[in-house]
Amino acid sequence: MNKKVVTFLILFSLWCIFSGMFDVFHLALGVISCLIITLISGDLIFKSEKFTKSHIRDGIRFIKYIPWLFYQIILANIHVAYLALHPKMPIQPFVLEYKAKLKKDISKVVFAHSITLTPGTITMDITKDNIFVIHCISQKVADDLLTGEMEKKVGRIFGENIERS
Repeated sequence: MNKKVVTFLILFSLWCIFSGMFDVFHLALGVISCLIITLISGDLIFKSEKFTKSHIRDGIRFIKYIPWLFYQIILANIHVAYLALHPKMPIQPFVLEYKAKLKKDISKVVFAHSITLTPGTITMDITKDNIFVIHCISQKVADDLLTGEMEKKVGRIFGENIERS
């Protein structure tokens, strides 16, 4: 199957799930939006022209990653709420430079978005040297990131074996 068709089907499925609106107007809007996104960035997810079994394997690994990411988001929310509600507001923002070992573009994108989705951290830049510039709200969120667990999990999704030293 063609990668653009698969990309469109994935996007449109997500549109239907997240919008929850199944009238003609919203479905037509979803089709138009998903077509535009597929044409603009359809090669981001799948590099090869044909959809292969490795894409299915990567998709399954990604789906297994989502619950872990949600759990990390919940933990980070609790920490940020603690910081905001603590009488002394022990917020110590700083910028961290994290040298990643990820090689594939899609791995880097998922890793950067995973960092940004986790409260208390924002990926500000990715340099050509594979350094992720990350704004952290406290040392605890930086320490959690520096364990390398998230990078390893993202690497495993896309077949990269990441070992932190």
